[in-house]
Amino acid sequence: MTEDPEKADLDEAARKLFSGPIAFLKSAPSLEFLPDPEVEEVAFAGRSNVGKSSLLNKLTNRRDLARTSNTPGRTQELNFFDVGTPLKVRLVDMPGYGFAKAPKDVARKWRYLVNDYLRGRQVLKRTLLLVDSRHGIKEIDREIMKMLDDAAVSYRVVLTKADKIKASDLREVEALTAEEARKHPAAHPDIITTSSETGLGIDQLRKAVIEAIG
Repeated sequence: MTEDPEKADLDEAARKLFSGPIAFLKSAPSLEFLPDPEVEEVAFAGRSNVGKSSLLNKLTNRRDLARTSNTPGRTQELNFFDVGTPLKVRLVDMPGYGFAKAPKDVARKWRYLVNDYLRGRQVLKRTLLLVDSRHGIKEIDREIMKMLDDAAVSYRVVLTKADKIKASDLREVEALTAEEARKHPAAHPDIITTSSETGLGIDQLRKAVIEAIG
């Protein structure tokens, strides 16, 4: 069987990009602190404790590039990471949403920051929306999906922690998640299933980053 040259090129591009230099650039607590829009960006969004930091670390082959915490809502800033040399893409770790214990003013600040970033960032090419496979899409996730739809920001749903759920249950969650994604105009029709523990889906996720900026 002959390998698809285009697929082989994508695999190689993803391997090269994530085996090169990757570094934290800066945190932005508000829009005036955003880096200059000089390179295309791919953002990562998800509920608090969805495993976003662990997945970013696995994606980039770095143990502690993104801080992990058991305290929901710890990240309240947009964190930017430069990937590649010369600089190819900027990954954006968005503050987690849906943290129940956050004061109302913190939650309001989060919504303003994220909404303004999504609507005004021309270099943002795609958002990868992380959903815990043990719980599937919740109402708070649908609210963010609507926010992304309204901002006309292309996004793709990524299931996390697939190693924490039975295979039969995972297939059901995948089907329901794909069905939900098809209802949203800005959502990519295909979802990605991942595990930061086993490495499941990481190669596919790297290729999704390449595709987003391609």
